[in-house]
Amino acid sequence: MIFMSLLFVLILAGCSGGMSQDESKMSADGDSNTSMENVSHDEVGFSEDNSAGEESKEEGQASQEIDESASQRMVIYNAEMDIRVESFEKARNALENKAKEYKGYIVQSNSNRYDGEQQSGTMTFRIPQEHFHAFLNDAEGLSVQVNNRHVSGQDVTEEYVDLESRLKSKKAVEARLLDFMKQAQKTEDLLKISSDLADVQEQIEQIAGRKKFLENQTALSTVTISLQENEVPVPKIDNDSLNTWQKIKKQFADNINILLAAGSGIIVFLIGNLPILLLVGAIVAAIIYFVRKKAGPRQNNNIDSNS
Repeated sequence: MIFMSLLFVLILAGCSGGMSQDESKMSADGDSNTSMENVSHDEVGFSEDNSAGEESKEEGQASQEIDESASQRMVIYNAEMDIRVESFEKARNALENKAKEYKGYIVQSNSNRYDGEQQSGTMTFRIPQEHFHAFLNDAEGLSVQVNNRHVSGQDVTEEYVDLESRLKSKKAVEARLLDFMKQAQKTEDLLKISSDLADVQEQIEQIAGRKKFLENQTALSTVTISLQENEVPVPKIDNDSLNTWQKIKKQFADNINILLAAGSGIIVFLIGNLPILLLVGAIVAAIIYFVRKKAGPRQNNNIDSNS
């Protein structure tokens, strides 16, 4: 009887243990499902908070990276020069050849000619930064006078490092969104992730474009050179320095010019006023004719009376 009672207690304990294990398993499965739902919800509802956290972490390292790259500063150099040269054509050709030698190129060129002799113009070059100062010295060596030389620089190192940090952060966000898109099963989740991914990729393109622009501007410096051909002074010839024969020729030429001018004036006056002159001449001729005709009979009568 006692044996049967113990056996019954053991059976009850076994059943209770099995039920407890099943409940524990079910509880664990419930917790697991809840955890998965939370993870899925976090993945789908991924927002810029995570992105901002990563960006702040990356930006926190920017100052350290700037210090490390202090020996590799990124500076945009620009220069303007105004010089006088003996020959505009020779100086222009020499500058073009120097630019090619330094692996640079010409961006703009224009020229003007004054008084049919002097020539001037402006040329703009893009020169690799390592040859920037050498090119300026070469241009100065071609001149007979440097009227102006201005060099300026803009340090963009901090901006460039910041762009690199932001680009890394955005690419990390892009990679995570792509992973979320692969795991997403609902249409609304895909739409949400696609929208976030498009925004991040647009920001990546903008940052990469600005970064490339700074790289180009720092790699090649801009040099603008104004060239003006040197004016050769020609002394004026004074009349006192002319010899006798030259004075005679000059005086003779002056008199011929005076006579030609007078004759031309008379001819212009006669031809231009010919109608008026003809009318006046006709009137004068008529008056003379009537006067003489009237005076004729009187002279005959006087002659007869005297006879």
